Amino acid sequence: MKSGRKKKMIVLIIVLAAIVFVIWQNNCITVTRSEFKNLRIPAEFDGLTIAHISDLHNKSFGRNQSRLLERLADISPDIIVVTGDLIDRRKYNLDIAMDFIEGALNIAPVFYVSGNHEAWSGEFSLIKERLEQAGVTVLDDAGYELFRQNSSILLLGLSDPDFLTNSYLQGTDTSVMENQLSKWDQYNKFKILLSHRPELFDLYAVHNMDLIFAGHAHGGQFRLPFIGGLVAPDQGLFPKYTSGFHVKDNSAMYVSRGLGNSIIPVRVFNRPEIIVVTLRSEKP
Repeated sequence: MKSGRKKKMIVLIIVLAAIVFVIWQNNCITVTRSEFKNLRIPAEFDGLTIAHISDLHNKSFGRNQSRLLERLADISPDIIVVTGDLIDRRKYNLDIAMDFIEGALNIAPVFYVSGNHEAWSGEFSLIKERLEQAGVTVLDDAGYELFRQNSSILLLGLSDPDFLTNSYLQGTDTSVMENQLSKWDQYNKFKILLSHRPELFDLYAVHNMDLIFAGHAHGGQFRLPFIGGLVAPDQGLFPKYTSGFHVKDNSAMYVSRGLGNSIIPVRVFNRPEIIVVTLRSEKP
């Protein structure tokens, strides 16, 4: 009898420990910092700090997003870039997303591009209107010239391709993205691209985007030692672009693991993430 009770107690402890671990994994925000050096960055932009937010999916981090906003305020970024899926179409609540946005705008200017959940929500016109009324610069198929003293760089944004589809089963129509990227080929300034989709990195590199921020992959949802993410939308099993820093030709990309969840409700070895990148101007 004592042996049986001991086994039950051990099982209970293991179950409780697993529950605590999962809660911690899904609610304790980590900040990933790095420096990006490039000869094309004007000297005036040396030290510009960018905070990258992606895939909130209506998740709340404390009342009025207080814990998320505290972490963001501690970073003290010069600009905040948001790469889509602020909302989740299955649990749509724009007010939760706007709690974050309104708080973020008190910290730094916010630049945003849409994700597939905004595309499929059927509410994007309202989402865009609320964001712009609050003071967000919406960069869906648009650009913004950011100035420091007499120099400038370009912030560019792509609308999510799922505005052209109804489901993942239809695949990804990149025709609008390709057309928009071609229009930006003429500019010779340092270019930062915001796009929800990391799996299209080859396309961005063909058009010589200097620095790309993307999300969408949720870090692969479950991360395995020495392997990385297990599964990601539009990339399948053992996806290539789920997290971290990637380089191809003259282009570099940071992929955010995101903050919230969608179809799969939990993360394992994959805490919610804010990416912080500081630009460094290298002299030739």
